[in-house]
Amino acid sequence: MSHSTNPPSIPRKPPWLKRRLPTDSSFQEVRRLIEKGRLHTVCQEAKCPNIWECYAHQTATFLIMGGRCTRNCRFCSVTPGPPEPLDPQEPVRVAEAAARMGLKYAVVTSVTRDDLPDGGAAHFAATIREIRRRIPDMQVEVLIPDFQGDRSALLTVLEARPDVLNHNIESVPRLYPKVRPQADYLRSLALLKRAREFDPALATKSGLMLGLGEETQEVRRTLQDLRAADCRILTLGQYLQPSPEHLPVVRYVTPEEFENWRSFALEMGFAQVASGPFVRSSYHAQESFQALTGG
Repeated sequence: MSHSTNPPSIPRKPPWLKRRLPTDSSFQEVRRLIEKGRLHTVCQEAKCPNIWECYAHQTATFLIMGGRCTRNCRFCSVTPGPPEPLDPQEPVRVAEAAARMGLKYAVVTSVTRDDLPDGGAAHFAATIREIRRRIPDMQVEVLIPDFQGDRSALLTVLEARPDVLNHNIESVPRLYPKVRPQADYLRSLALLKRAREFDPALATKSGLMLGLGEETQEVRRTLQDLRAADCRILTLGQYLQPSPEHLPVVRYVTPEEFENWRSFALEMGFAQVASGPFVRSSYHAQESFQALTGG
């Protein structure tokens, strides 16, 4: 008897993951601003499915410290490889672009820079301060890497006083060797907990991708771990395979399931929860923070 050697089939993309692209000219205006400022956005580098919507609404998540990452997570389309030297003028250019876009809320993230002694923490801090210098009433959210657990690096970012400190847990611990082989689940939890201990008023945030093979009980336990770390804002979204070289989608989670997870997380004590197939860590970030603060 012969045995089939066909690889497991990848589920067909369901109708709720199909979107109509906007035709608003604002999309092209934001793209030109990003290119003119010689900047990167996670919207482009990570092939975010919301790029058209966000650009059309004149918002973007700035990706600092170059376009190449020292890690090679199996879910992420940001290019791995030897990183570029830091550009000391990048914080100024980010602030100028935010001002031209008329933003009231800026999200800043980065590639992971394990090659730098502080993981790029000082560059994050400089970017926060430059944005505030240019636009004093700007609210700033940072989505940071784990800085390899370096407490002083985290403190450097926190002393610049971001409004929201985001660090994504990304997946359940069992899947870390496959999904985030160079990351550490407990280290990420510790970062979130330390941030709240440093500033109990700080809004901390984290997020997970669903559809990578996690079990229901594993997701529940991860949410419990995040609450134990006093995380206040949560995002849950569908993992989408960026290319054939990345991890395949194991399952497409239905909108109804995402809504159930939202209700469960709110009952657990998260202050704000965004949960849905297209939700990403910075999707509608301003709305989540303002709902949290009443601002």
